[in-house]
This record gives sequence, structure tokens and C-alpha cells, in this order.
Amino acid sequence: MKHMLSITIGLLAILSAAGTAAARAEPQLKLNDKGYFEAPGLNVTVFADIYPDGHQTGVTVIQHGTRVAANGDLRLEPSPGQWSPMPAGDGKPVVDAATQTVTQTLHYPDETKNRKGFNPIDYPDLHFSYRVSVTPLDGDAFKVSVDLDKPLPADWEGKVGFNFELFPTDLFGKSWLMDGTTGTFPRQANGPVSDDHGQLITAPMAEGKTLVVAPESRLQRMKIESRTGRLELLDGRGNQNNGWYIVREITRPGATKHAVSWIITPNVDPAWRAAPVVQVSQVGYRPGQAKTVVIEQDKRDTRADALTLYRMTADGPKQVAVYTPKPWGHFLRYNYLTADLDAVTTPGMYQLSYRGQKTHVFRIADDVYDRGVWQPTLEYFLPVQMCHMLVKENFRTWHGLDHQDDARMAQVGVHFDGYAQGPDTLTRYKPGDRVPGLTSGGWHDAGDYDLRVESQMGTVWLLAKMVEEFGLDYDATSIDETNKVAHIHQPDGINDAIQQMEHGLLSVLGGYQALGRTYRGIIEPTLDQYVLLGDVSTQTDGLDYDSALKPGQKTATTSSIADDRWVFTEDNPDRELGTAAQLATAARVLKTANPAMARQSLDAALDLYRHAIDRADDLGAKVFALAELAKTTNDAAYVQRLVAMKPQIVAHIDKTGAKLAEAMPLIHDQAFIDEVGAAVKAYQARLTADASKTPYGVPYVPYIWGAGWDIQKFGVDQYFFRKAWPQFTPDTLQMEALNFVLGVHPGDNPESFASGVGAMSATVAYGANRADWSYIPGGVISGTALIRPDLPELKIWPYFWQQREYVLGGGATNFMFLALAAQHEGRAAPGR
Repeated sequence: MKHMLSITIGLLAILSAAGTAAARAEPQLKLNDKGYFEAPGLNVTVFADIYPDGHQTGVTVIQHGTRVAANGDLRLEPSPGQWSPMPAGDGKPVVDAATQTVTQTLHYPDETKNRKGFNPIDYPDLHFSYRVSVTPLDGDAFKVSVDLDKPLPADWEGKVGFNFELFPTDLFGKSWLMDGTTGTFPRQANGPVSDDHGQLITAPMAEGKTLVVAPESRLQRMKIESRTGRLELLDGRGNQNNGWYIVREITRPGATKHAVSWIITPNVDPAWRAAPVVQVSQVGYRPGQAKTVVIEQDKRDTRADALTLYRMTADGPKQVAVYTPKPWGHFLRYNYLTADLDAVTTPGMYQLSYRGQKTHVFRIADDVYDRGVWQPTLEYFLPVQMCHMLVKENFRTWHGLDHQDDARMAQVGVHFDGYAQGPDTLTRYKPGDRVPGLTSGGWHDAGDYDLRVESQMGTVWLLAKMVEEFGLDYDATSIDETNKVAHIHQPDGINDAIQQMEHGLLSVLGGYQALGRTYRGIIEPTLDQYVLLGDVSTQTDGLDYDSALKPGQKTATTSSIADDRWVFTEDNPDRELGTAAQLATAARVLKTANPAMARQSLDAALDLYRHAIDRADDLGAKVFALAELAKTTNDAAYVQRLVAMKPQIVAHIDKTGAKLAEAMPLIHDQAFIDEVGAAVKAYQARLTADASKTPYGVPYVPYIWGAGWDIQKFGVDQYFFRKAWPQFTPDTLQMEALNFVLGVHPGDNPESFASGVGAMSATVAYGANRADWSYIPGGVISGTALIRPDLPELKIWPYFWQQREYVLGGGATNFMFLALAAQHEGRAAPGR
């Protein structure tokens, strides 16, 4: 009987499976109203994004809510990098609803990047156009076709191929099948190395007609079949540290139609739903602070279940409250609920549980921001980023003494990373001349090693404002500028914030005194140096021009100075005014601690202001310079000029209000006060309305880059609006901006953007140590990015600059400012 029962059950299972397969025979993928293909558990986008060098465009697969593959497109190299030739799209993809096909037309070269632009690319002499089309097939399969307008030139046959990139982190240790070959996706790229048409790459892991990715994983399995040629499975990290696994097929010789044709079949669970994510500050809250919890759910999941709050006790978690979350609505691709924990004021450690999933523990306490929140930025991040220094921490050396050969005047022409030098250096120095005074001070710009004037002065200014606004006085580091050594966690009795300000000014004022103007920036001469991953002291030989001279030599050899960094100049009155404002603030704050540097800063500020004020176009920069100079000098002329600008200030209060705040106590013109106040009131009402359009309580329009930096800057601006106009500006937007950075942000990764801050934070980041899958405490990443049109994403991958990069000039110090403001909230209200 048992035997018969088992046969019956087995037959029923087979019939059920056959019935399900029959029911799913027709295409499941359908075009939705956003122009991409959608089925339960699967999305396929076709050139919906615009960022190929960030692995973010082309044919893209989002499987069970996770972007698993991207950048499906024709490329000229097996494993292209950031400066490799890439195509340009001819307008937006064409969506054909009748045939359920999306087609993108593209061409080589991209003339906007061919040897010009922010990062010039050197394209070969190859011009051709092509189309990439995607059409759903039976079940969850889809076809990818590549059609060329004409055959490729004979000397390019065998070189151009369709690349499809597989995201590495989620595949480490998983298996693959290629025809009769098997293997695993390795944690690091492994040899042997071969030459593929002039590009050294690791040899293909496998070749064949059909690849199955992660066959053991029900939610990751994907089959890729070629109908036109042979597939290669490559490890793009063999020649590019930030490369992905690549599936590639060379275009068929002489082909136009179906030069490449694939069938891709992701395995899909149609019953899959995105798991709810409860988003709460990774640090916690003050008792009297607003505490809005956000719950992110699958868009098909509108159910609101019980949200349970536990308080930690010596005997374990104790339930203290149960909430019914309120429906908020749809945002991006998810459904949202919110819950208000404002009534919870008893200090302690807490945890939330929703549908059996528990958040990290978080504190509610008056001193929640007093330790380990803003402090790591000052204790670790700024010291580690210090240029022209040996930086140590107990047994660890973060980096050696660097760039003692700075700097030579830049060569004329377009460089990379946005740098360019005109034929007139605007100084007495000619291209190639050594510029003295640049071997001290400054901070490396996080993932890079350049020193932009705005990043240097932005950092100086924010430190100055934290000293001025909050009385910041904190000592955890010894900084010896004479011997050029910084030692973390060895106090020297001097305020670290002041010492860091001085360090930044050593570079900017050193450049000003040598050049008679501020530099645009200082950066490496070659891409090989620019992409260095390792100790920055190895980027150059460290020998300045005189040290490079051999006995009896009058001129150093070219090879001995070829690695020296270049200093760039520019005529940019808008930037000069911003620098003048920041120097004026620094002069005010350093007046007692360092009178000589304060005088130099103010002299430079006044000189820059005089040369730039009547040539500048940026209204915000003008207001900024006038307001800070007015406060520093008490010169009524600056105030009078501000009052005369009333119509422009009122009309553009969004750009001028925060910068004007410092000067408001000096202005006694009642008409100005009233009209500006009315503009601020209306602006704050608009911001409140914009903030209500997202579940996060801040104005937030996602873009390719993570919005964390912009939202931090917005929060700092709100502080100054509230300082000058507290009657119109509540603290809500400012505090929600901080909470956004600390974990209340979209996507399934609710980590704090501030590394080492909070229970769960960004401990894999795009800093100078990214190749170690490591982080620098107190650095703040750009955060959750948008995969167009609607996927918020924050992957664990150290090479995503658009999600995980640190920067100077605000990326970390704006966060530090907001956390300090939160710490001081309630002790002394801004404006009093």
C-alpha cells in the first residue's frame, strides 16, 4: 500500500510539474510602463542606464531583486577598463510593444569622449554602428541579438565581441558548468595569463556553447546559450582590479544580421517576494528625537503586520511595545510602511522585529552621539588622508611619507579626472617648472591621491564651522608638521580640529604664495600612477628637483622628475570667491590659535575677493564671500553690497539662504529682513512638501550616484537656515538627513554610510585601501545608488565609486557636522 501511495504521489508530482511547465510555456516577461521587461522575480532592462564605466548599462538582469548581470554590449576588448573605448547610444532605446522588443542603436567611437572630456578616451580608427535587441521567449527566457549595419573591417575580425558581465561578490565559491567542463568562481583572479590581441588577461576559465551559472542556487541559476558561436568565460579582474566575470562571444566574421545571438534563461521562482527590510538608525536616537521607522516591502506586498519593539535586559530581550505600521505608499519599486517610535524615551538598547526578521540593536540615550559617531572622522579618516605625512597608528603604518617631490607646473592640454591646463599658466612658471612651497599639507581625495582646491578648502571650512558652532575641541592624534609625522591615538595636547585646519591651509596657502593665486589642483601625471592601489608613498620617488641632481649636474634628468605630480591653474572667479569665503572663516577661527596663519588666510581671502567679485557669475559664491568677509572683518561695505543684492537673493533663496545666514545678525535693513524671511518661509514649505514625496522625510530624487553626500550637504544647509530663521525652519529635515546616512535609506542594505559608525556600517569601501576589501573609520561613502529606472542598490563591492567612494571636502565632514549638531541639540538651540 505504501509502495502504491508513493508511486501515486510521484506521478502526481510529475504531472503537476508538467502542468506548471505547460502553463509557463508562453513568455512570462512583459514590457511594463517603465519600458523594461518584468515577470515575478525577474526584470530585464535594455540600456536603461548610462554608465558603462561603472558597470551600469547595456542588457541587465535583476534576478529575485538582485542585479546579477549588466553591461551586455559590444566591446573592443575582452576585459575593458575605465578608460577603454565604449560606444555611444543613438538616442533612447526603441520600445516596440507590438513585438515586445526593445532595441538600442549604438556606434563607435563616442565623439564626446574621444580624446576629450572629463576622462578622455583614446579610440582606435574604427567607425561602425550596430543594434542590440532583446525579445522575451517562452517561460523566463529572452533572446539577445546583435546586428551590425555593415561587416566589420577585416583587421577587426576576431576582436569585437559581445560582453555580458556577471557581478562577482555573490558568485564567489559558486559553481559553473560549460558544456562538459565544470569549475567554481574564484575569490581572486587566477592565472595563467595570455595575450588576447594585445591585452594581457587571465586565460578563459572555460569555452563552449552553453554556460550555466550557479546551478546549485535556485535563486541565482542562469543559463546562457549561444546560437551563433562559442562563449568564453573570463575573469575580468585579471587585468582590471574592478573587473567582473565576463561572458563573451566574438562577432561572426563578415556578419551583419545576428552577428551575435544568445538565449538567456534565468531560473525564477514566481512565488518569490522581496523580504521586508526594517530601516532604523544604526546608531540610535536621543530620547526626545523624532524616531520614524521605515519598512520596505515588495510592491505586491501591501500587508501591514505587527512591528514589535524589544528592550535589552540582563535576562535577554523584553517586549515593550507593538505597533501597527501605517501604509505610506509606493516609491521606486517598493511598497512602504512607517511607524512612529517618538513615545519611546526610556534610555536603553532596543531591537525591532517584523515577520520574524530582527533589526540590529540600537540605543536610545541622551549621549547617543557622544562617542564613536562623529569622532572617527577626526580620529581616523582625516589623519589617514593627510598628504606629505607619515601616518601611523600604534603598530600600523597607514602610509609612508609621500610626495616630497611636489610639484611641477602642468603640461598644456587636457589631462584626466577633469583636469586641463591652458597655454597661459597664469603665473611666472612655465610647464615643467618646479613650483616651490607644495611639499606640505593637504589631504588625498579619498579613493584618489589628488588635491583639488575645493576639497581642501571645503574640509578646512567645515572644520572651522564645527569649532565655531559647537566649540569642537578634541585631541586624539599627535600631528608634527616639522617632522611630517601623524600618530593616531597619541594625543599631543592640541585640538585636532585646529591642527587639521592648519594642515589643509599649509597646502592651499603654500600654493597661493608661490603662484600668486590658488591652484586648481595637484594630480599625478600618468594613469599608471593615478590607479595606484597601495602605499601612496610609492607613487613617486619622493625626490624633489634639487635632490634629483647628481654631483656636478645643473639640470635633473627627465627620468628623475618624470613621476613628480603636476600642479594646475585656472581662471575661475566663482571658485576663487568660494575659496575666499572659506579662507575668511578660517582666519576668524584661527585668530587666537595661529595668528600668523590667520593673517595669511585673510590677506589671501581679500586678494581673491578683489580679483573675482566683479567677474563671477555664481550668485551663491558671491553671497558666501560677502557674508563670511562681513563677519570676519566687520566691514559695513560687505553688508551694504549684500543688501543691494536683495532681489537676486530673494529670487534664489535656495542657493543663497544658507550662505547668507552668518551675515543676518549684521543686517539691520528691515525691508531686507522681511523679504528674505518671507522667501525662506516659502522655501521651507516647498522643502517640506518635497520631503513628503518619499518615505524618508527628506527631498530625495535618486540618481546614478549615491545621494548620501548631497543629502548630508542638504542637512548642513538646513542647520544654517534654522540658525538664522528658526521660526520658519524646524529641525525635522536636518535630523532626517542624518538618519538617512545612518541607515534609514532605500534598498535591502540598511548599513550606515559612515564606515565604522553604528552596529552595521560600510566596512567595504572605495578608499585608498579598497583592494584589501577594507575601510577607513569615519569615511563616508556616497551610498545607495539608483539602477535605472527604479532599483536602489548598495552592493558589497569595493570598486563601485558611485556607491562606495570616500571623498574630501564634505563627504565625511558634512556627516561629522550633522552628528555634532545632533549631539548639541537641546543643549543650545541654534540662533540663541
